[in-house]
Amino acid sequence: MPQEPGAHEPPELQQAPPTAPSPTSSVPAELGDLAALKALAQPRRQRILEHLTLHGPATSATLARALSLNTGSTSYHLRELARYGFVEETDGEETDGEEGQARSSPSQHRERWWRVVPGDRRFPPRSRQSPEMRHVMDELNHHAYAADLNLFERLQRESAEGDPWADAFPYSRGTIRLTLPELREFFEGYIALLNRYKRPESETPTDARTLLTRFLAFPVPSAPPAAAPMPTVDGDPERHDPARHASVAQRPAHNRGEADPS
Repeated sequence: MPQEPGAHEPPELQQAPPTAPSPTSSVPAELGDLAALKALAQPRRQRILEHLTLHGPATSATLARALSLNTGSTSYHLRELARYGFVEETDGEETDGEEGQARSSPSQHRERWWRVVPGDRRFPPRSRQSPEMRHVMDELNHHAYAADLNLFERLQRESAEGDPWADAFPYSRGTIRLTLPELREFFEGYIALLNRYKRPESETPTDARTLLTRFLAFPVPSAPPAAAPMPTVDGDPERHDPARHASVAQRPAHNRGEADPS
């Protein structure tokens, strides 16, 4: 979902969420139109985009059932998202399973299937956002982060015993010291890494699953907060072990309490 770096970071760092698509181009495009951002920030449209991202193309009726909405509402929101290039109609050929079978069945009325438009759209840096745009971005981020956390926790709770994917929650918390140019390079390296693993559906193994990736980096506040008492273990202050901190980057998220001594 969206990432909102700090006020002095360059435009290249402002990447829109995976569910905020753009024309199919490898060249980043800035999403600076206020009307488009307002369309994207609407909570129900965020849910629609999330469903299309996770489950692939769908009809307004399918989305209405999945999201407990009425088809009139989903149809309206889909048209608004399409108006700004976030979704588009598709013939449904890439849809598998029950929905795909239903799509291929003869019907008197043509069903309208929708999919997320892929691409690399980025938000303008906060220093170039108007007060109204900042308000919209804050709302967008609030809903997006809350949805991410809810989905992450739900997937952990629902992981089946013995499922090899139950441990597929790698995460890392760390700190680095960078200049603004270095931060730009770091971010672009992250995007390049994601793109390196992207491939057409025809080349994707059958046992592959869709993974959600989120990147967030922000500078430490200039004025540190008042120091809190150090935790103790058996009466001794717990010491920060850099080696221990570095070694937990690949541990599954359900070990985070054990991994992070801070």
